[in-house]
This record gives sequence, structure tokens and C-alpha cells, in this order.
Amino acid sequence: MPFEPPAEHYDEHIEVIDEQICNLIRKRKELSKNNPGFPTKQLICDWSIKYNFYEDFLNSVFAHFLNEEIYKPVVEPKGFLKNIPILKSFEIDDWFYSVTFVRQFQNASVVHLNLDRDDSDEMPGVFPEHYWFDLSIDDDDGEGINYDCRNEGGGGSRGHSSYTFVVSPPLPDDVSKIKLVFKEYKTPLKTKPTGLEFVIRMDN
Repeated sequence: MPFEPPAEHYDEHIEVIDEQICNLIRKRKELSKNNPGFPTKQLICDWSIKYNFYEDFLNSVFAHFLNEEIYKPVVEPKGFLKNIPILKSFEIDDWFYSVTFVRQFQNASVVHLNLDRDDSDEMPGVFPEHYWFDLSIDDDDGEGINYDCRNEGGGGSRGHSSYTFVVSPPLPDDVSKIKLVFKEYKTPLKTKPTGLEFVIRMDN
């Protein structure tokens, strides 16, 4: 649901300060290249004393800075057009990663990343550690299109799992110049990369 202001009152005397806060947030993103990390516990403690704030309040403020992407308007795929066969894969150790097709809609594309491994030697009830994946699009055409790739989550069993990504604007029907770049993280906020990164080239 859209956000509703909690009150009708606003003290216009602080408008300039609030705008400065917005400007500082923008500068913070630019200076850190949108990867600021999180202040240490000692910094939070020091700032809470210096500026008379509760530590948990400051933790909450900086946590919201990490979660900006979740407030991005959600694109729901509409107007199914066709499926584009891909049938590409990447393999490392005992993991097999594959993208078999891309589902095309009028306003978006949907990419499914499949993960498979042999779990026949594992004890029943023992599950591997769960990781999260991020998708970005590399376009060799050089058209400079900024694709938004939203991870819709995933699931599966011990030997198989899959993740779904919604890409907008939609990928071109000719995907021969498109590369799908996947990066693995230990947390859903993409703060702890595992070092695994691979590319699915969609050319023939």
C-alpha cells in the first residue's frame, strides 16, 4: 500500500534542514558508490551520546539506507508474449547453474536461475547453507539501457533450487548480445559476497 503521512502537521521552519538531509543522503550514496556498509557499534554508541539519540534509533536509520531498493516501485509482468529458449549453463565444483529460457512480457522479462547438485551422499535432513543471488545485465550493444533486476525469491529441495528475477524494461527479442551476470551473497541485502560470480552468455 502507498505510504500515508502519519500526521497532517509539518513545521515549515525545518524545511531547509530536511532538504539538506536529503542532499546529504544523496552525497553519501555518491561518495560511497552506493556501497556504504554499516557504521561500527562504537560509532553508533559515540554518535548516540554526542547527538542525544537512542542507539537502536540510529541503527534503524542506517539500516533503512541499506534497504533503499525495497522501496523501488514494483514492476509486475503483464501481457505475456513468448518464451525465448536459452539453454545455457555454468558449472563449478559440484554445482550446476542453468538458465533454460526467458519469459517475455510487454513490460518486463522473467529470468529463472536453476541450481542443481548431487546430494545422494548426504545424510537425510541435512541441508546446504542457503545463499542469495543478484542479477545484472551486460549489454554488448552499448545502448546504455539501465535494466532493473529484482530478485523475486526462490526455493527448492536439497539437490535443486531456483530463483526468479524480474527484469525491466524487457530484454530485446534478439538476446544474442545480452549477458546475465550472477553474483552470490551470504545475505539478502547483498552485504557479504561469497566471491562466486559467473556469466551466462545468451548468444548461440
